[in-house]
Amino acid sequence: MRYGYIGLGNLGGHLAASLLRKGFDVTVHDSDPALGERHLEAGGAWADSAADLAAQVDAVITCLPSPAVSEAVLGEVLTTLKPGSTWIETSTLGRDDILRLAEIAQSKGIRVMEAPVTGGVHLAAQGKITVLAGGDTDLFDLHHPALEAMGGQIFHMGPLGSAAIIKVITNMLAFIHLVADGEALMLAKKGGLDLAQAWKAIAASSGSSFVHETEGQLILNGSYDIAFTMDLALKDLGFAMGFGREFGVPLDLAGLTNQTFVKGRAAYGGQAQSTQIVKLLEDVLGADLRAAGFPSRLE
Repeated sequence: MRYGYIGLGNLGGHLAASLLRKGFDVTVHDSDPALGERHLEAGGAWADSAADLAAQVDAVITCLPSPAVSEAVLGEVLTTLKPGSTWIETSTLGRDDILRLAEIAQSKGIRVMEAPVTGGVHLAAQGKITVLAGGDTDLFDLHHPALEAMGGQIFHMGPLGSAAIIKVITNMLAFIHLVADGEALMLAKKGGLDLAQAWKAIAASSGSSFVHETEGQLILNGSYDIAFTMDLALKDLGFAMGFGREFGVPLDLAGLTNQTFVKGRAAYGGQAQSTQIVKLLEDVLGADLRAAGFPSRLE
């Protein structure tokens, strides 16, 4: 099975590298050729365009920043990808987006599976990120070895579109937890507690969360460097709010969190780290949440 990987950014670069580490035949492409250098050193091949790549492989995996980019890249891929091949989309798309794009691909004889990932860039680098798959069972079984090479826990959520829903749910929870963690740490600060000790106590308590244990460290370091932007957070929260309207579920906390991120983007810009959302509280109160001994990036 020859795989092509398009999109070598913060997540995709690590996922493609994991495939190469596990011995898969991988050709890569990105709009920035410099991002492919480490993959060539690891034994991968380079393609000068998405169409070039698609002509050489049995399955194309994409990891891209928006539905519009995914659609544009898919258009190029479909000019050369052989009928019977597979497109695996690991980007975070809305359910309607993946279903619409799948129809386009399937009209050309291409099978489609979604496989968005969750857990953070640091877990992608370790090959331990969680993979949420949606699509036909036989297609999931066919590509399971590749998914296993890229990730740790693999969940087949059901038919195409189901993974898009659960991925948006997990991201919605992460952003809610992030805002809540900033408030909790600020309470500790204003209460006169040692922030490092407070972080440890929360991590060992019923109030802990994955976000506290990971992104909380970057807040206390002051780097906020989670490699995920305000724009991406608002994209995912927008998907969540759309599902809430469609399914008739009131999302009070998600709605408040969405508005908080709108303020964050206005204050710091769309390319600011999503973790900087807690800086809104720091700036209003004139108090930073710094503590010694925490990393600037997660390993």
